[in-house]
Amino acid sequence: MPLAERVSFLTEQIAFFTGPTVGGLLNATCGNATELIIAIFALSQHKITVVKYSLLGSILSNLLLVLGTSLFCGGIANLRREQKYDRRQADVNSLMLLLALLCHLLPLLFTFAAGESVATADPTLHLSRASSIVMLIAYAAYIVFQLWTHRELFEAQEESDDDDVAEEEAAVIGFWSGFVWLVGMTGVIALLSEYIVGTIEEASDSWGLSVSFISIILLPIVGNAAEHAGAVIFAFKNKLDITLGVALGSATQIAMFVVPFCVIVAWIMGINMDLNFSLLETGSLALSILATAFTLQDGTSHYLKGLILLLCYIIIGACFFVSQAPLNGPNSVNLRLKSTAGAVFGA
Repeated sequence: MPLAERVSFLTEQIAFFTGPTVGGLLNATCGNATELIIAIFALSQHKITVVKYSLLGSILSNLLLVLGTSLFCGGIANLRREQKYDRRQADVNSLMLLLALLCHLLPLLFTFAAGESVATADPTLHLSRASSIVMLIAYAAYIVFQLWTHRELFEAQEESDDDDVAEEEAAVIGFWSGFVWLVGMTGVIALLSEYIVGTIEEASDSWGLSVSFISIILLPIVGNAAEHAGAVIFAFKNKLDITLGVALGSATQIAMFVVPFCVIVAWIMGINMDLNFSLLETGSLALSILATAFTLQDGTSHYLKGLILLLCYIIIGACFFVSQAPLNGPNSVNLRLKSTAGAVFGA
């Protein structure tokens, strides 16, 4: 997508003036603005399940698809040199994602612990709203930690190679010009994404795809195309710190800001949205966070790590492809093979 490539280019130009930390944060924010717009638009139509599915899909796509593709492509493009990054950035983001996972797990575990005979809708809703406030406070502290008090943890480490002479790069446009163009490009992508979302929903009826597959797999790929392309381009250029800032930063922003913000907005609108994403969805989120945390624990990267993350995403996508989860009934999952899946795998 040309617009996605331009967003990554503008982010890289702004990073010359602000550093990779703010550059990656800007890229993630501009990409997630589309998700937030779509989520609020769906909330106004009381499509709570679609909002949950799309936000969950954005987290999964950033952790597995975006990061996996970036590490795989970066490893292939830099086969003869070891790609390194500051693992302290990955550690901080992993902690934030684990906190988000805890806030998603507790409403689900609370529902199962109480049993079917006990009404848990109101307590789960209250717990979700309280957890959302805690998550927003934690994300505000994360921004302060990232941009001011411990900014050096997120800055790209300077690599000095004795054998290679690095060429000096310089910005080709000014800071404010790049910022204005970045905001404008994001607005255009948001408008196009809303149009594409409508097209995908119409296609789902004709193709017979489940709502969960459309919302968790296809919708985030379209909505986050800008940051997806940006992260891969930075990995090609051996700038993994910016790649992590985009992929992990985006996943953290969705999990710790966009999701709780939607819960609070729904509360203001008088809509009951909780953090109970049901068993299958929450389990996929937990395994994705753990797989990503283990992948990034040593501060080095190669193509095999990216391939494993991509394969995890394919397996999860196949799971939701054959899943028919009802829109009402968040804790029940009815699995059945569709005719399309049967035609593919039954032969």
